[in-house]
Amino acid sequence: MNHYRPSFADPERPDKSRTVVRTPAGATFDVTDPALAAELHPDGARMIRQDRGVFDSFPLSLVTSGTISRLAEAVGTPLEVGRFRPNILVEATDGQPFAEDDWLGCVLHVGAMRMRVDKRDGRCVVITIDPVTGERNPAILRTVARERQGCLGVYASTVTPGRIALGDPVLVESPA
Repeated sequence: MNHYRPSFADPERPDKSRTVVRTPAGATFDVTDPALAAELHPDGARMIRQDRGVFDSFPLSLVTSGTISRLAEAVGTPLEVGRFRPNILVEATDGQPFAEDDWLGCVLHVGAMRMRVDKRDGRCVVITIDPVTGERNPAILRTVARERQGCLGVYASTVTPGRIALGDPVLVESPA
């Protein structure tokens, strides 16, 4: 599934646009096209339409570059951040791994947005799949389970919506 690329037919109007899917072979189908369903599964697939985002358990996920680097060392292979699907990657200036664990209960200021760090992000088998090649590496989840109680990164909720941009500093407000 990682090689199927959904997009809006009219990106300027995402609320009104049809959704199309580009297949690994380069064909483009409307998301409701039975030919796409047949390609996805021999018995067909059923589309479920949501009028809102679909999240694992919280609207935002965040991980630091230090955490990804430390896990890569433990597993013994380079790891791309896309495998962990965070909404926000914080570049750890001190390289300290797992800094995000210390932010539980805190409010982070990123650009004009404020978000509350609610809980550690419990990981599943999806992190074992390379999003580019589709190859699996079970050692990644085993390492997260053994060394991190199955958690890597954090989940957060928006406190104050606002625009964020690449390079915005992350400021931590201690919990009350």
